[in-house]
Amino acid sequence: MARILSIDYGKKRTGLAVTDPLQIIAGGLATVATSELFDYLKDYVAREEVERMVIGEPKQPNGQPSENLQRVQQFVNRWRKAMPQIPIEYYDERFTSVLAHQAMLDGGLKKKARQDKALVDEISATIILEDFMRSRKK
Repeated sequence: MARILSIDYGKKRTGLAVTDPLQIIAGGLATVATSELFDYLKDYVAREEVERMVIGEPKQPNGQPSENLQRVQQFVNRWRKAMPQIPIEYYDERFTSVLAHQAMLDGGLKKKARQDKALVDEISATIILEDFMRSRKK
């Protein structure tokens, strides 16, 4: 089997998470500058076998598209053209940042660590991936 990689795409930073090769466990991979994301992912998929990618679809709580959706769509279109062998699909990312902050609180992280936006992005990507994996088991 190959890994599944998830993306919490942001204007400045993007959080990434990945499964193990057996697709049992999801874990944070990295947070990268969004301007470097495409090259980072191309390098990663050259080293690791990735079956598919899941990218958070930014929506407002009422289900309407958020302001970041256009940037996400541009990235997805670029990826699909350059790397059609690795499918990328959208997954609802509503409330992942809230859940990430809650996970940090539950994990006992100090206030300074909880303010680390890069860590929040990586945890958000992990939550997207875990939710995606759960949805596939149903």
